Amino acid sequence: MTRHPTVRKSCRTKQIWRRQKNLIALLFATTAMAFSLFWLLWILFTAVTKGMAGFSLALLTEMTPPPNGTAGGLANAIAGSGLLILWATVIATPLGVMTGIYLAEYGQKSWLAAGVRFINDVLLSAPSIVIGLFVYALMVTRMAHFSGWAGVVALALLQIPIVLRTTENMLKLVPDSLREAAWALGTPKWKMITAITLKASRAGILTGVLLAVARITGETAPLLFTALSSPFWSTDLSQPIANLPVTVFKFAMSPFTNWQQLAWAGVLVMTLGILLLNILARVIFTDKKY
Repeated sequence: MTRHPTVRKSCRTKQIWRRQKNLIALLFATTAMAFSLFWLLWILFTAVTKGMAGFSLALLTEMTPPPNGTAGGLANAIAGSGLLILWATVIATPLGVMTGIYLAEYGQKSWLAAGVRFINDVLLSAPSIVIGLFVYALMVTRMAHFSGWAGVVALALLQIPIVLRTTENMLKLVPDSLREAAWALGTPKWKMITAITLKASRAGILTGVLLAVARITGETAPLLFTALSSPFWSTDLSQPIANLPVTVFKFAMSPFTNWQQLAWAGVLVMTLGILLLNILARVIFTDKKY
């Protein structure tokens, strides 16, 4: 059955218009990607070129130098940041995972779960400086001094929403048929969760934890109000403790060339650390063994 010439012409016109719209959309998407990639590569290039000038073995082994010093490193700041991130992750991971399990497995439609999800969404979008001010009012003003523990709490509050949301979403991706099969065999719910759903989603949960660590690695504002900084080597979290973000901020704003070089080197260290964490998260998530 042949179509009327007018109908064929209309179909060709619509087809040409669809191709043009597809081309326009592709052009806009490609332009946006190139624009974003340009600034990303520029930032990375600047961090690498300026950071390598102060990158040396002393950076990882020596303490932060005095003003206008000729030597020194960031060993105490790197160690302090590692300690803060470690304890924040130790606190945030169990809380986030357990709350995510409750939301996905127990309280899907309850009013409590709805309230927790709403609060979690607010925390996800809350500026980090607001979290820092909250912990400052909650802990620092009551203790009358800055401390590493206040910094740990601030960083943990930034991590918990990410871990919680990732855990809930990953558990929801587990097919209900696995749960039903376990229940049909008489398996208790807690056993089903630990042996089946958590095991099936552990790669995604671990990815969320790594992304949460990457999220807090470069946070400066919360630490300015909580842990502050210190020019000395210290692992005492009850006192102000050196950390990389605040040290970089302080050194970058100084007029001393050596401090500015160390600041760029610290930026490079944080950039490489975050890059490695993101790569590791992607590798784990795509690992078929999980």
